Amino acid sequence: MSKSRILLITLLVLTIAAILTVLENYGFIHLSPLALGVLRWVGIALLIFYAFRKKSLTTWILASMVIGAEIGYSFPDFAQNLNLLSKIFLRLIKTIIAPLIFATLVVGIAGHSNLKQVGSMGLKAIIYFEVVTTLALFIGLAAINISRAGEGIVLRGAETASIQAPPKQSVSDIILHIFPENIAKSIAEGEVLQIVVFSILFGIGLAMLAENRRRPLLEVTESLAETMFKFTNIIMLFAPVAVGAAIAYTVGHMGFGILVNLFKLLATLYVALLVFILAVLVPAALMFRIPIKRFVQAIAEPVSIAFATTSSEAALPRAMEAMEKIGVPRKIVAFVMPMGYSFNLDGTTLYLSLASIFVAQAAGIHMPWEQQLLMVFTLMLTSKGVAGVPRASLVILLGTAASFNLPVEPIFIILGIDELMDMARTAVNVVGNCLASAIVARWEGEFEDNPSLVMQEVEEI
Repeated sequence: MSKSRILLITLLVLTIAAILTVLENYGFIHLSPLALGVLRWVGIALLIFYAFRKKSLTTWILASMVIGAEIGYSFPDFAQNLNLLSKIFLRLIKTIIAPLIFATLVVGIAGHSNLKQVGSMGLKAIIYFEVVTTLALFIGLAAINISRAGEGIVLRGAETASIQAPPKQSVSDIILHIFPENIAKSIAEGEVLQIVVFSILFGIGLAMLAENRRRPLLEVTESLAETMFKFTNIIMLFAPVAVGAAIAYTVGHMGFGILVNLFKLLATLYVALLVFILAVLVPAALMFRIPIKRFVQAIAEPVSIAFATTSSEAALPRAMEAMEKIGVPRKIVAFVMPMGYSFNLDGTTLYLSLASIFVAQAAGIHMPWEQQLLMVFTLMLTSKGVAGVPRASLVILLGTAASFNLPVEPIFIILGIDELMDMARTAVNVVGNCLASAIVARWEGEFEDNPSLVMQEVEEI
């Protein structure tokens, strides 16, 4: 039997099983839970068989998401213990981020024959980042004003002890936070933006040395970058297990019933993100002649990792490799993508504008357009350097609420579905950063339309 036929049968069985399970849960039909469970596991068995035939890490990751959802649904108590596996994976990924960003940025700058081009790349990247993230903010603002998802919500005194609102920061505080005072402290605290600034300055300083002084250290950083990519390959072997565990924990912890009360907010975010992709990212890709089919194939794996783990950082190493394979030079990937993880979190910025207005609506506070616009421009500053880890944007949201005298309580309503919201916005973050590196490469005239490197791991799902 062909792989395409196996996939078709698998999707059919899983779809029927999912529909029947939902209908049974809401009392529309009455079927034996055992029969439904057997049907779901038959679909999962077919999916595992297809993954064995496909022999693709991306396919295994997607299969593990389905398996994890079933474990979380059928065995919720056990599933909540599986969070340890996803935490191990995220910890291993975090060990990669700082040395990978440092090595690739330094090589990208110091290994460049023309520092003026580095400045040109930086300027073009910043212009693109600001235009795209500003559009994302306004799309989020429009979406929540159209859906009015926060209106009519009854506040029920949610617990507020789990997250503490940060102190209000001035513009000067935000700017000062960009620059590291101790690089070791920045690495330990996961301050990606500070690591990027240090690496850029270090790379420029190294590039200014004479060739005989520069070459030894440049070779060391080149070796470090290659080593970190190999390190990534080892860790990624654990990705399907970690992704499945993350999904199992999410479903087991939240359940599916939580979507009943907050479905409107969730749908608003997903529709807004889809509009952003279709109205902003796709036209940008077409404008800069990015091969969309190859691009989608390349980002399938890192996006699926980001979606399941709700961590942009978890997908960074694979995303960088994927962009190299479709024709983006390493020097541009190494320069643009780490910058994007601080300046170009499209999904997160859209979510922040949407969620901020939702808080006001839930609290029954009317915000005129001029105040909403002021909030958007504030978010343009505060959203920069948001850590690419789960729920980091909640801290920014709390800070924004404090700045505009909004109550904190409605934010904790969002916590119920934040896991599902985080999945979508994080996936869009990765898509946006991958596209940014390809667009800057095309803008610089260095995008390779027929890359010599064979895409061994980028397969059509």
